[in-house]
Amino acid sequence: MANASAALDHADDPSIQDLLALRPWLKYDVVDGLLMDGVPLAAIARQAGTPTWVTSAAVLRGRCRALADALAATGLDAGIHYAVKANDGRAVLDLMRREGLGADVVSGGELRKALAAGMPAADVVYSGVGKSAAELRLALASEVGQINVESAEELAMIAAIASELGVTARIALRVNPDVDAETNDKISTGRARDKFGIAYQDAVALYRHAATLPHVQPVGLATHIGSQITGLAPFRAAFDRLSTLIVALRTEGLRVAVMDCGGGLGIPYRNEPVPTPAGLAAVIKGAFHNLDVRVAVEPGRWLVGPTSVLLASVILVKQTPATRFIVLDAAMNDLARPAMYDAWHGIVPVSAADAARPVFPATVVGPVCESSDTFARGRALPPLGQDAVVAILDAGAYGRVMSSTYNARPLAAEAWVDGGHWCLTRERQTIEALWDGERLPT
Repeated sequence: MANASAALDHADDPSIQDLLALRPWLKYDVVDGLLMDGVPLAAIARQAGTPTWVTSAAVLRGRCRALADALAATGLDAGIHYAVKANDGRAVLDLMRREGLGADVVSGGELRKALAAGMPAADVVYSGVGKSAAELRLALASEVGQINVESAEELAMIAAIASELGVTARIALRVNPDVDAETNDKISTGRARDKFGIAYQDAVALYRHAATLPHVQPVGLATHIGSQITGLAPFRAAFDRLSTLIVALRTEGLRVAVMDCGGGLGIPYRNEPVPTPAGLAAVIKGAFHNLDVRVAVEPGRWLVGPTSVLLASVILVKQTPATRFIVLDAAMNDLARPAMYDAWHGIVPVSAADAARPVFPATVVGPVCESSDTFARGRALPPLGQDAVVAILDAGAYGRVMSSTYNARPLAAEAWVDGGHWCLTRERQTIEALWDGERLPT
């Protein structure tokens, strides 16, 4: 085989065995192949086809409870608002509601979906840098628990709409602490040059102004510095700056009851060391334990990322003098993260026999007509034949929710695994549905 003796581009990547060791809900059976919570993924692929998203309800429940327990152990008054943007599947939102989580939404659509899932409006935080007037009316009419204000201009919009509706807007100022989260540039949100939040030096004056507005009730502060953060130092720096602001506001006699700490806790896609919920909770306690505030977190990726895989089948293996290309039926329109962020996802065969074979470097790609439609380069994988099924790991966050129908590719099916059984939670989109709603010009 060409390239069999070539050095891998990423010789330090975790092996298939290493990846599964850190994900105990995934394990091989000699006959049935890769299991998720005891359910053969090969059986799901045969019956549902590929590509298909598969989510473990047990893993999701466990992560909700682990985070809640870590916060409870601090002794702080704390709440969790799930960041709906990470995965807005109805089954996911329903489970979150049953576990007692609220929602963090960033659009009118997400707000409507969270409310439709049964989440109480009082447990919804509305974030986002560009809320339209229509969206703000919806939020205020729905009586959401908190609106995180991103700018002086947005505060003026909220005040005017609240006056028009005759309601009181409960708001928190989202402060940009000018802290580098040391993550991918495209998902860093707490630096002065980023579009998010109110400049740190302007926060006290704007909070003071908000307190004078007749239909606005400032309840506290919020911050969010980025996503996939793999160290605690950026959180510590941001929270230290926010605690100083709380003291400054109270010195002026202003009420600060809530500190919304945002999200951003990373997960080990590549088995890299990442902070635990207990570690993050300790940092939050260190910053705010003596300030008598209700703290809140807005996790997304940490809760849902590891809960799902994307099943895909091999269309063909293309051998060139330089590279072995494994072409899958999943593509960048299904999972955009590798193309958008150069993100790393584990890829493992579903067949136990395939997983036991020697590995060789391969480039894993999809069929979309873009060179960026690449899931991995120089990845150590065994020989895979046509129709072999692979699982792309840690695909629960920013996977199905960012999917598109580019190249006229229908949205993938979705399956739910719980208690040793599985069911479809979304049928595969039909080809005809791609043009449903289109009309020819008259």
